[in-house]
Amino acid sequence: MATIISCDVAIVGAGLAGGLTALALKRKHPALDIRLIDSATDIGGNHLWSFFGSDVDAADRWIVAPLISYGWRQYDIAFPAHQRQITASYYSIESERLDTVVRAAFPSQALLLGRQVLDISATSVVLTDGDVIQAKGVIDARGPAKLSLLDCGWQKFVGREFRLAEPHDDPRPMVMDATVPQIDGYRFLYCLPLSVTRMFVEDTYYSDTPDLDPAVLADRLDSYVAARGWQIEQARRDEAGVLPVVMGGDFEAYWRSGGVGIAKAGMRAGLFHPTTGYSLPDAVRTASLIAGSRDMSGKALHDLTHGLARREWRRRGFYRMLDKMLFRAAEPGERYRVLERFYRLDPQLIGRFYSGRSTMTDKARILTGKPPVPIGRALRAIAGGSAS
Repeated sequence: MATIISCDVAIVGAGLAGGLTALALKRKHPALDIRLIDSATDIGGNHLWSFFGSDVDAADRWIVAPLISYGWRQYDIAFPAHQRQITASYYSIESERLDTVVRAAFPSQALLLGRQVLDISATSVVLTDGDVIQAKGVIDARGPAKLSLLDCGWQKFVGREFRLAEPHDDPRPMVMDATVPQIDGYRFLYCLPLSVTRMFVEDTYYSDTPDLDPAVLADRLDSYVAARGWQIEQARRDEAGVLPVVMGGDFEAYWRSGGVGIAKAGMRAGLFHPTTGYSLPDAVRTASLIAGSRDMSGKALHDLTHGLARREWRRRGFYRMLDKMLFRAAEPGERYRVLERFYRLDPQLIGRFYSGRSTMTDKARILTGKPPVPIGRALRAIAGGSAS
């Protein structure tokens, strides 16, 4: 027999955005009756999320501090003509840690996991088994809406954690190793030393298509690890994904495609960095904003999250313009030159770029100097014409 479950806030999607929002609400409004709903049986899926310390405002660090699994004070980058060590805090969160922290914060009845959603509105969630959650407000954090409404390139990757037979001698993350052959667009390897005998390695591409062949990329991962001289004792968990790199599109149409009149968070709200596709900084900001509100009605939550997403879309036109230059003015095999030049800039500018908070001075600095792509092609790409 179907059951009606009443609560204050229902969050659909127990990924990063949904989990952070649930934790922030619980911390700021402990009396709220919250439900976290997901078709999966765990929270966070199978992910390793990384971020720079400057990605999160000091006032919001309480949201992510309990989740951090690893941290470093410096990181490396490597390009064919430029290598550098950058002093900046860098952190990683394992999805298992998010799962543990959320389960510890909520009673078991608050977590509706392994439950399929049939329908959703601003104040209700209908499950396929017939149960209905009636809430003052609903937040949809289930992942991307209709990405075809946006003009996208793609960042795609396969990552694998390795247990090594012998300790490695790499104490810092290698955030970008672009000294590898440039295949299928801009390619780089990403390495996180999780311990002296554990290394997470990811093969990443800025590509024109979202097509991903995990088996091929996994073979390239193994070849890269062998070339580094690391002896593999065991290949542990794998992770793969495709993220949008946005060059333009219709924001309002994208928002509506995820549900009319419904509050949204994360990728579904369009709250991700246009160039990196990463959503953690925005997920923290969204969680902080929602937790700071007193009105948890469906309309108020919709207006709050829609307002945030719309403001960020308007503010980030600069990044979408750069993405056009990267994808439409640079030949795929030469795209690395754009990033190679970028990584010669001031570390604080780099940090503000990744947090989506570039200043006017930063933008001028990024655009001045000898361009790494032909100026005519760049201008045509920005104007939306052919770069050929």
